[in-house]
Amino acid sequence: MKLNFGRTRTRKLSGVFCAVLAMGMASGPWASAGQIAGDQKAKVKGTIVSRNGDLVTVKDKKSGTATVVDITGKTKIERKHGKVEFFRHSDMDVTAMVPGLTIEAEGVGSAKGQLVASKISFTPDEFAVEVAEEQQIRANQAAAASAQTTANQGVRVAKVAQTSANNAQASANTAQGSADVAGAAALMDASAISMVNRRVSDLDSYKIVAEAVIYFPADGSALDDAAKVDLATLASYTNGGLEGYMVEIAGYASSTGTKQLNQKLSEDRAANVAKYLQDAQNVPMRRILVPAGYGATHPDATNSDPQGRALNRRVDVKVLVNKGLTEGT
Repeated sequence: MKLNFGRTRTRKLSGVFCAVLAMGMASGPWASAGQIAGDQKAKVKGTIVSRNGDLVTVKDKKSGTATVVDITGKTKIERKHGKVEFFRHSDMDVTAMVPGLTIEAEGVGSAKGQLVASKISFTPDEFAVEVAEEQQIRANQAAAASAQTTANQGVRVAKVAQTSANNAQASANTAQGSADVAGAAALMDASAISMVNRRVSDLDSYKIVAEAVIYFPADGSALDDAAKVDLATLASYTNGGLEGYMVEIAGYASSTGTKQLNQKLSEDRAANVAKYLQDAQNVPMRRILVPAGYGATHPDATNSDPQGRALNRRVDVKVLVNKGLTEGT
């Protein structure tokens, strides 16, 4: 196990995270979104752009209006049926409330102008669209890099023989043109980069205040006694009055085994950590951010030897706070 507490390290997100949200305004007794009057019924629909503990901020894409939605222990979370499986453990749907997810929320206004949610629903298919967009972006970037390589090769050929310089330069120009086109396409799609397969701690708006790494045996997902001790130590940070905290849980596997097996192992490991924190350490499930499995991605060490594979069979657990709560931003 590896523990690290009192951290103030931040990480940068290399991309633009999808901040689209469309607030729904229904007819009848429902009020429009934004500042919600106390005890007034209201509905909002849109994309989560930030989290502060139990509070999620939802912003309208067209109007730019933002509404703060308060998730409580009584909030019902409903995953609508779609074509995509969001994650394996459906009893943890409340943990899906992360930046980038489009939601519909209904409830009543509070004295602070926030929407105290009685019900929140979401559709996993929203993420499937974003995944496809990100794959297209990566394809465009790969095409640009390949075209640039061809251009560089053409220039080198031109230096060898003046006779073929014109042809090589023409090839280089063509390749560069392809690179420019592909690069422009990637740039145009950049605003659609999704948060899928990105950890919330990679966002520059969150600060890591404590973290632990829990290791597992090959093909195993159960917590041993040492892991429980480390998680109890981590949970003590959440029970000490830390305002607006969130717990990010990311499970991983070594590259041994099939992709499907590694995915399931990483998900089960993350889920077991989340359940232990909830059941044994009284961490509300709504404070946990998608206990996701990432398979054999994000290795901490090489997978070519037993020692490295042992380090990659892990769950990274981080206690996060929004920097705005501690730095006044």
